[in-house]
Amino acid sequence: MHRTAPIAAALLAATLPWATPCLAHGTPEDEQAIRNVIVEMTEGFNKHDARASTRMYTPDADLITVRGERFRGTTEFEKGLASIFTTRAREATHRTLNVSVRFLRPDVALAHVTNELSGLIAPDGGRPPPHQELSLRVFVKEGGEWRVAAFHNTLVQPFGAPAPKPQP
Repeated sequence: MHRTAPIAAALLAATLPWATPCLAHGTPEDEQAIRNVIVEMTEGFNKHDARASTRMYTPDADLITVRGERFRGTTEFEKGLASIFTTRAREATHRTLNVSVRFLRPDVALAHVTNELSGLIAPDGGRPPPHQELSLRVFVKEGGEWRVAAFHNTLVQPFGAPAPKPQP
């Protein structure tokens, strides 16, 4: 009996590296469903429709805007986005430049999305130039539907600023 334990442990250790990545793979259908949600988010934004832009979030979702504003939950985010659509983003549009999806588990995925945002209106009425934003979106599959549980957005490079220098 004692001799079989090391053999079983060795077999488990030998198969674990191949088994673990399989657990993280989503299906092509799941990846396409996530990409469809991203398109829906962009379309809702471009229509300046706060409800359509937030329909896909979980009720307790966390969202951080490119300006560092934090919204908790779909209701709070929809209200905040509606306000943004009546002020600085009333003429703004997103154009998706790149999407990459990586599954952490079959029901959890990360999406990195690069968008170009144009048409913003500054508080002084000026028009900042178009810029790129990179968002990290955490998707969860609930009841067969992919939803956004967290969203964090950042500027790819601030307006007219040089790229940051690496710290030693």
